[in-house]
Amino acid sequence: MRIVIAGGHGQIALRLERLLAKRGDEVAGIIRRPEQAGDVLAAGAEPVVCDLESASVEDVARHMEDADAAVFAAGAGPGSGIERKDTVDRGATALFADAAEAAGVRRFLVVSSMGADREPPEGTDPVFAAYLRAKGAADADVRARAGLDWTILRPGRLTNDPGTGLVTLADATGRSEVPRDDVAAVLAELLNEPSTIGRTLELVSGEVPVKEAVRAVAGH
Repeated sequence: MRIVIAGGHGQIALRLERLLAKRGDEVAGIIRRPEQAGDVLAAGAEPVVCDLESASVEDVARHMEDADAAVFAAGAGPGSGIERKDTVDRGATALFADAAEAAGVRRFLVVSSMGADREPPEGTDPVFAAYLRAKGAADADVRARAGLDWTILRPGRLTNDPGTGLVTLADATGRSEVPRDDVAAVLAELLNEPSTIGRTLELVSGEVPVKEAVRAVAGH
C-alpha cells in the first residue's frame, strides 16, 4: 500500500511510519518544516513539506496521487492557542479530507480524541475544551462524507510508556490511558481491515492483542 500521513513528524505518526515501512508499505509523511525531514526519513517514510494551514486542496491532493490510504495524525500540539486548535485540529482535517476525495483516495483514518463526542465538562481548561470541540467538529465532517471509507480512532490519555501490544478497542471503552506505541500499532492494523469502515472506536490499554482486538471489532 501507499499511505500518506498528515502530521508526519508527530509522535504517533513517526511510530506508524516505522511500522508501515517495516511491513513493506510505501509511506509519505506530510510535514510543516523542512528541518523535520530527517526524522521522517529515519522512520522509513518520504518527507513531504506542505503546510496544511495554508495549502490549497489542489496542493495537498497532488501529494496524495496514487495513494491507497490517508491517515490524519496532525495536531496543533502543546503550547498552541485556541485559534490554532480550530485551524489545525478542525480546519486541516477538512482540507485533508477534501484532498483525499479530490485525489480519489477512499480509505481515510483519523486520530481523534476521547471526549470529542460531547461538550467538554464545566471547568475544563479553555484551550483543551477548544481542542475537543475542534476534534468533534472534524469527526462529524468526516463522518458526513460519502466519498470516504473512514474509520475514526479516539485514544484515551496518551503516554510515552513502551507499548504492551495489549488493548481494549470498542465503540466505548471508558476513560483510561494508552501508550502511543499501541495507538500506532492499532492504526497499522485498521489500514488492513476494511470491515472497520464507518466505525468510530475508542482505544485504551487492555488485555487483548492488537491484531485480535481489531479483528474482533471488524466482526471476524
